Amino acid sequence: MSKRDYYEILGVARDASAEQIKKAYRRLAMKNHPDRNPDDEEAEARFKEASEAYEVLSDEQKRAAYDRFGHEGVAGAGAAGGAGFGGFGDIFSDIFGGGMGGGRRPTRGADLRYDLELDLETAIAGDTVRIRIPTLEDCDHCDGDGAEPGSDKIRCGTCQGSGQVRMQQGFLAIQQTCPECRGRGTVINNPCMRCRGEGKRRSHKDLSVKVPPGVDNGDRIRLNGEGEPGEMGGPAGDLYVQINVKPHDIFVRDGDDLRCTVPVNITTAALGGEIDVPTLDGKVTLRIPAETQSGRVLRLRGKGVKSVRSATEGDLLCKVMVETPVNLTKRQKELLEELAESLDEGGGRHSPESASWLDRAKRFFEEHLG
Repeated sequence: MSKRDYYEILGVARDASAEQIKKAYRRLAMKNHPDRNPDDEEAEARFKEASEAYEVLSDEQKRAAYDRFGHEGVAGAGAAGGAGFGGFGDIFSDIFGGGMGGGRRPTRGADLRYDLELDLETAIAGDTVRIRIPTLEDCDHCDGDGAEPGSDKIRCGTCQGSGQVRMQQGFLAIQQTCPECRGRGTVINNPCMRCRGEGKRRSHKDLSVKVPPGVDNGDRIRLNGEGEPGEMGGPAGDLYVQINVKPHDIFVRDGDDLRCTVPVNITTAALGGEIDVPTLDGKVTLRIPAETQSGRVLRLRGKGVKSVRSATEGDLLCKVMVETPVNLTKRQKELLEELAESLDEGGGRHSPESASWLDRAKRFFEEHLG
């Protein structure tokens, strides 16, 4: 049975560049690979045919011979002829994420997270805080080697010291990290009795965290290189310090503003006056306008927060809560009764909200209850 033209198989012109040939083969390989088409013999045949074509056309000398003499010029050179996967490393690295390569490579350590709880004053003012985090250090008994001092490591019998094992998947042979030695190529015959062969021991380290003024819940501070150590000489990960601000007895943060509730006695609310309220800079005087109702919000400008993302300070928003007097003496009750009689004489003029509400309630009863 005659073979199809290699250029036709890959769907490229005879003057196609090496990059065009590579892209064409990659597209066909991804589409017809047996792992993506289990039990599909036609897809497997197309994959083998494309692999054979790429094996020849990706090699300058083989391609020149094929262009001059056709299939006879490269007899036995294709993938079907047993040349293996020598020219396919970059292609399969693209498709499968790399598994065809050599030994174990250095890997970056994992990032870590530390939850730092701050009171509101510290979060707004900023500070330098000392934290203690768990870490892994080289075992001081075996100096990080993992083997008991005086003993030797031996070559891994599974991978014969290469750190890689060859896995057969159908007609594909793929190299993977050796599961026995984890890519190191050696195994420990007599593990360190302190670290049990890990070469690391759990410890703690103290770090200084510079908290910038104005941080809020959910903000993160990154400490470069303070995460888990890398493997095989790889760089360490980072440590992310997550800010959690504790609830405050008086203030609630709302972006750049602070909110608080201010109790005001009934006479001050009615007649107006001044009261002292706390701020993060000390107490200030808040003016209460006459006839202030419960729930009214009074603003103290510039007494809020200057966040890490803002160049201006927010405000302090004081919500007035008119307090009903309790534990009244007999005389105080008499005075309130006299006041109530006097207010009743004025009708709704002294309590416009109550009068309006009563009117609405009366209409509701008339319309819905007859």
